[in-house]
Amino acid sequence: MRYTGPKVRLSRRAGVPLTRKAVRYFEQRPYPPGEHGRKTNRRTTGDYGLRLMEKQKLRWYYDVSERQLRRYWDLAVRRPGASGAELVSILESRLASLVMRAGLAPSIYAARQYVTHGHIAVDGRKVDIPSYLVRPGQVVSVRERSRRMQPFVAAAEGIHADERVAPYLSVDLPGLTFTLLAAPLREQVPVPVDELLVVEFYSR
Repeated sequence: MRYTGPKVRLSRRAGVPLTRKAVRYFEQRPYPPGEHGRKTNRRTTGDYGLRLMEKQKLRWYYDVSERQLRRYWDLAVRRPGASGAELVSILESRLASLVMRAGLAPSIYAARQYVTHGHIAVDGRKVDIPSYLVRPGQVVSVRERSRRMQPFVAAAEGIHADERVAPYLSVDLPGLTFTLLAAPLREQVPVPVDELLVVEFYSR
């Protein structure tokens, strides 16, 4: 199941801010949540615990369920590249992930909502599946009937955009559209996870 509770709580459990919003809260409370959070020593975590946490961080960052992540892992293993890098590339190629990365949404949670509510089109056709894997060359846009909504007016002004556009995207924010130029490479994706530990977790 996907986590539906407070998002900042996940960042505190992970030990790193997983969303932009979490950065400020994490600076104030960098320790795990709960009554004994301040006394928790992350350094005493065993090898299995470290691998499990990296896997969880990847899940939480992309807001996917355990079953979905396992399915992506099985797909990554069948690809010719390094399994960990391929796993990140697949997760980054999800429609919801790219909507967030292009600056059309402030977070992965908002991006998922925009997609499921039918505001996003791929190559001119409505796609309401957040897990849809976008292929290089496909054009993603906000549907015409949704463009006057406040969140997308803000997005067109660059409110949610990163300082630098991801090198695998061509983004036209005023036009509320972007194109996936190539499959994302691991070194191009700023996800705070050691994917090698995720590989070790699934390979145990």
